[in-house]
Amino acid sequence: MVILGLTGSIGMGKSTAAGMFRYLGVPVYDADANAHNLTMPGGAAFDEIASLFPDVIVGGKIDRHLLGGHVFGNADALTRLEGILHPLIRAKRDAFIRNCRRVGYALVVLDVPLLFETGGDKNCDHVAVVSAPAFIQRQRVLRREGMNEQKFTGILQKQVPDYDKRRRADFIIPTGLGRAVTFRSIQSIIAYLNNRNKRT
Repeated sequence: MVILGLTGSIGMGKSTAAGMFRYLGVPVYDADANAHNLTMPGGAAFDEIASLFPDVIVGGKIDRHLLGGHVFGNADALTRLEGILHPLIRAKRDAFIRNCRRVGYALVVLDVPLLFETGGDKNCDHVAVVSAPAFIQRQRVLRREGMNEQKFTGILQKQVPDYDKRRRADFIIPTGLGRAVTFRSIQSIIAYLNNRNKRT
């Protein structure tokens, strides 16, 4: 079974690309969705986060904007939050891979925003990076609710630059030329990996 890491900087269209992989029948592990589920009431990380950051609990739930305010620009708080979440996320990822291998899938995708930043690329056979021109990325991100130039700059500073991700990737998926181009690129990647898998 081939494990393909899917990553890209904020606003590059990774979620759209992941949806296309799913549409084409490839199982996708979504690290962000798993992190969100872990922080929901009853989730495995909820009680520990609530204990560490009690003022982020609003109406019995974790207010993600308040939590983001705690860790944005605070390396110590971010490290403590990651110390709670990352082991749980890795366990979910490993269970996903085991289940897909047991079922007999030839290819799976690990959708991980900070794949290079966390060293997660070492767990992948290949890596695909979604990429678009910087001006398109900026337009997409600044349209998001609660986003501003300062936050955008702060996020970019924590991420491996797009040019470096492209340099380190096995595949580059363009997302600034329309959905049809992105879709054809993903189809080509799947065909290549499936054919290569059959030959080995």
